[in-house]
Amino acid sequence: MEDMKTVIEVEEAAKVLKLLGDKTRLTMIALMEEDECCVCEFVELFNMSQPSVSQHLRKLRDVGLVVEERRGQWIFFCVNRSHPAYPMVKSLLSHLPNQHNKLLELEQRGLRVCCE
Repeated sequence: MEDMKTVIEVEEAAKVLKLLGDKTRLTMIALMEEDECCVCEFVELFNMSQPSVSQHLRKLRDVGLVVEERRGQWIFFCVNRSHPAYPMVKSLLSHLPNQHNKLLELEQRGLRVCCE
Protein backbone atom coordinates (compact mmCIF):
# COMPACT_ATOMS: atom_id res chain seq x y z
CA MET A 1 0.00 0.00 0.00
CA GLU A 2 1.37 3.42 -0.95
CA ASP A 3 1.78 6.19 1.60
CA MET A 4 -0.98 8.76 1.55
CA LYS A 5 0.42 11.97 0.13
CA THR A 6 -0.76 15.39 1.16
CA VAL A 7 -1.09 17.77 -1.74
CA ILE A 8 -0.48 21.44 -1.08
CA GLU A 9 -0.80 24.36 -3.43
CA VAL A 10 2.30 25.41 -5.36
CA GLU A 11 2.18 28.86 -3.74
CA GLU A 12 2.20 27.32 -0.25
CA ALA A 13 5.02 24.94 -1.17
CA ALA A 14 7.05 27.81 -2.64
CA LYS A 15 6.54 29.91 0.52
CA VAL A 16 7.68 27.05 2.76
CA LEU A 17 10.66 26.18 0.57
CA LYS A 18 11.72 29.82 0.40
CA LEU A 19 11.70 30.03 4.21
CA LEU A 20 13.64 26.78 4.50
CA GLY A 21 16.10 27.97 1.85
CA ASP A 22 17.80 29.83 4.68
CA LYS A 23 20.44 27.61 6.31
CA THR A 24 19.67 28.83 9.83
CA ARG A 25 15.92 28.25 9.54
CA LEU A 26 16.44 24.86 7.88
CA THR A 27 18.74 23.81 10.73
CA MET A 28 16.26 25.13 13.30
CA ILE A 29 13.48 23.04 11.77
CA ALA A 30 15.76 19.99 11.74
CA LEU A 31 16.58 20.54 15.42
CA MET A 32 12.93 21.03 16.34
CA GLU A 33 12.07 17.84 14.49
CA GLU A 34 14.31 16.12 17.07
CA ASP A 35 12.93 17.90 20.14
CA GLU A 36 11.36 21.15 21.26
CA CYS A 37 13.87 23.95 21.70
CA CYS A 38 14.02 27.17 23.64
CA VAL A 39 15.20 30.45 22.15
CA CYS A 40 18.19 30.42 24.52
CA GLU A 41 19.33 27.07 23.06
CA PHE A 42 19.26 28.48 19.54
CA VAL A 43 21.21 31.53 20.71
CA GLU A 44 23.92 29.18 21.99
CA LEU A 45 23.85 26.78 19.01
CA PHE A 46 23.99 29.46 16.31
CA ASN A 47 26.08 31.97 18.25
CA MET A 48 23.48 34.61 17.35
CA SER A 49 21.75 37.34 19.30
CA GLN A 50 18.38 36.59 20.85
CA PRO A 51 16.62 39.15 18.57
CA SER A 52 18.11 37.47 15.46
CA VAL A 53 17.00 34.03 16.63
CA SER A 54 13.53 35.37 17.47
CA GLN A 55 13.24 36.90 13.98
CA HIS A 56 13.94 33.53 12.33
CA LEU A 57 11.46 31.79 14.62
CA ARG A 58 8.83 34.46 14.00
CA LYS A 59 9.02 33.82 10.25
CA LEU A 60 8.58 30.07 10.80
CA ARG A 61 5.74 30.66 13.26
CA ASP A 62 3.95 33.17 11.02
CA VAL A 63 3.49 30.53 8.30
CA GLY A 64 2.54 27.94 10.89
CA LEU A 65 5.56 25.62 10.51
CA VAL A 66 6.36 25.87 14.20
CA VAL A 67 4.25 26.29 17.29
CA GLU A 68 5.30 27.90 20.52
CA GLU A 69 4.50 27.17 24.13
CA ARG A 70 5.16 29.74 26.81
CA ARG A 71 6.48 28.47 30.13
CA GLY A 72 6.93 31.35 32.51
CA GLN A 73 9.15 33.89 30.79
CA TRP A 74 10.53 31.32 28.32
CA ILE A 75 9.12 30.21 24.99
CA PHE A 76 9.69 26.72 23.58
CA PHE A 77 9.23 25.91 19.92
CA CYS A 78 8.49 22.68 18.08
CA VAL A 79 7.58 21.62 14.56
CA ASN A 80 3.89 21.85 13.78
CA ARG A 81 3.22 18.29 12.61
CA SER A 82 -0.37 19.18 11.66
CA HIS A 83 0.70 21.81 9.12
CA PRO A 84 -0.38 20.85 5.58
CA ALA A 85 3.24 21.20 4.38
CA TYR A 86 4.65 19.00 7.17
CA PRO A 87 4.90 15.84 5.01
CA MET A 88 6.97 17.81 2.48
CA VAL A 89 9.15 19.27 5.26
CA LYS A 90 9.62 15.83 6.83
CA SER A 91 10.64 14.41 3.46
CA LEU A 92 13.11 17.26 2.96
CA LEU A 93 14.60 16.70 6.42
CA SER A 94 15.10 13.00 5.67
CA HIS A 95 17.79 14.03 3.17
CA LEU A 96 19.76 16.02 5.77
CA PRO A 97 22.19 14.86 8.44
CA ASN A 98 20.58 14.16 11.80
CA GLN A 99 20.91 17.15 14.14
CA HIS A 100 20.53 15.21 17.39
CA ASN A 101 24.27 15.45 18.11
CA LYS A 102 23.99 19.24 18.40
CA LEU A 103 21.35 18.86 21.09
CA LEU A 104 23.46 16.26 22.89
CA GLU A 105 26.49 18.55 22.77
CA LEU A 106 24.43 21.35 24.34
CA GLU A 107 23.28 18.95 27.05
CA GLN A 108 26.85 17.82 27.75
CA ARG A 109 27.89 21.46 28.13
CA GLY A 110 25.06 21.97 30.63
CA LEU A 111 23.22 24.32 28.29
CA ARG A 112 20.29 22.15 27.21
CA VAL A 113 17.01 23.76 28.26
CA CYS A 114 19.09 26.28 30.16
CA CYS A 115 16.15 28.52 30.90
CA GLU A 116 14.12 26.27 33.17
